[in-house]
Amino acid sequence: MRCATGAAQLEQLATDLRVSMMTVRRDLNDLEAEGLLRRVRGGAIAISGPRLFGERRAVRTRAKQIIATKAAALLPAAGAIALDASSTVGTLASALNTHPGLTVATNSYENFSALRASPTLTAVLIGGEQDESTGSFVGRIACDAAESLLYQVFFTSASAVDAEHGSSEVSLAESQVKHAFAGKSRRIVLCIDSSKLDSTAVAATFRLGDASAMITELDPADSRLDRYHEFIEIL
Repeated sequence: MRCATGAAQLEQLATDLRVSMMTVRRDLNDLEAEGLLRRVRGGAIAISGPRLFGERRAVRTRAKQIIATKAAALLPAAGAIALDASSTVGTLASALNTHPGLTVATNSYENFSALRASPTLTAVLIGGEQDESTGSFVGRIACDAAESLLYQVFFTSASAVDAEHGSSEVSLAESQVKHAFAGKSRRIVLCIDSSKLDSTAVAATFRLGDASAMITELDPADSRLDRYHEFIEIL
């Protein structure tokens, strides 16, 4: 249940959802474990705004693994690909060991470090100004560097995705770097966990029609994806 104020009380949730207080407590504890909210006395508050890579990496790990497995099927046999600074796309790094010879660029030092561990890949770190709130590299230098290669595929996540508005980010700087990668890519693949569906963030990034496909951890036939099928292929 979403709350317009960003906060929810246990008793009110139990009443609105017609379930026991014990059920509400258990569900809120599960959501806190996934990093989707923070428990406070008597209820919970939503977590919003940018978060550092380490915090994001620990959230919804099973969903990210499923997304990475699906995304691995779209990896090219040769050439260059781009990964954004998301922890969702970063999970794909381990699958790249079976694709020797690829050049892989990213604006995340954490993703770059994971890629550099493979002796069969050429890892490229897109530098620039480091966004202290997310840990990713952004700004004019990052955009120029991102545009210096030609990519077969750009794998990117998003802070939010909506059928009408497409993907969006927590800051304009994050969106600009993604546009730079996309402008030099033959294909754009959105890698989105279902918790980000039907929501919007601050900076508009891609219309769904701009991308070749959207990957989630859900079965493509899941009803939560019904609104998206007319705009994009869902894997």
